[in-house]
Amino acid sequence: MRDREDKEVTAFVRARYGSLLRTAFLLCGDRGKAEDLVQTTLAKTVVAWSRLERAEGVDRYVQRILVNTFVTWRRRRSWWEQPLGRLVERQARDEYVGVEQRDLLRRALEGLPVRQRAAVVLRFYEDLSEQDTAHVLGCSVGTVKSLSSRGLQTLRKQWAEADCVADQEVRYV
Repeated sequence: MRDREDKEVTAFVRARYGSLLRTAFLLCGDRGKAEDLVQTTLAKTVVAWSRLERAEGVDRYVQRILVNTFVTWRRRRSWWEQPLGRLVERQARDEYVGVEQRDLLRRALEGLPVRQRAAVVLRFYEDLSEQDTAHVLGCSVGTVKSLSSRGLQTLRKQWAEADCVADQEVRYV
């Protein structure tokens, strides 16, 4: 019995680790913290494995644990370091614009409140429905709509501001 569970857990981790790591990275914006978040999530999953339904129950459970663990960690002051100042770096436009845009998106996501960030990542990165997102976040569908709408509005505003700054830098270089 235990060998079968070990094989199931191993197969699940191999199949979902990359996706969980990407989601965790989008939530916390740091690869090391994302790895810690996924490791903690999977440890909690292994403990509960025998109780989980095997159909879609495991994926939704793991996503919920991932988001809940992230929210809990963010509430701790010591987990999130705050820089004292910000260095301004100029970057020339080149063929790596996609990298810059992904970094800009990551930074913009970091600026969102925790629940808005979780809603945006689950809805538009993980491509969950509003109902599934509500289940993972433990809230109503209306709350998911509100969180997603506010989060997208903030991201659009930050994106527009970043484009204006980038245009000004190009003019003065």
